[in-house]
Amino acid sequence: MINKKILNRDRLRRINGGFSYIPHRFLTDGFLSSLSQKELLLYLFLVLVSDRYGLSFYSYDSICSLLQLTSGQYIEAREGLMEKNLIAFDGSLFQVLDLPSKPIAPKENPAAIAQLIRQSIKEVNDD
Repeated sequence: MINKKILNRDRLRRINGGFSYIPHRFLTDGFLSSLSQKELLLYLFLVLVSDRYGLSFYSYDSICSLLQLTSGQYIEAREGLMEKNLIAFDGSLFQVLDLPSKPIAPKENPAAIAQLIRQSIKEVNDD
């Protein structure tokens, strides 16, 4: 077992004001690896800005601006998080939900799969 020690006592983290957290099983149970990069970015943002009940009401424009997402990327990430049962959204209010018992596998995108197949065939033909 690794012995842990405080490396810098002057810079210990403290809870001052707001509080946000991500359960350790977000990593150990595979939730982290089940998310796309944009989904993870949006999820971490919503965790950071939410209150103790997981609620936040940042606008679409603010989120896209702060996270440097296009409208399409934002919508895709939001829908993905909702499909994976990690957030709820009613049109103006977000709620980061308690983690489900296990991650929901991402849906396969037929267009992306077709593109990968075309690219693979092209690479074979070019060789």
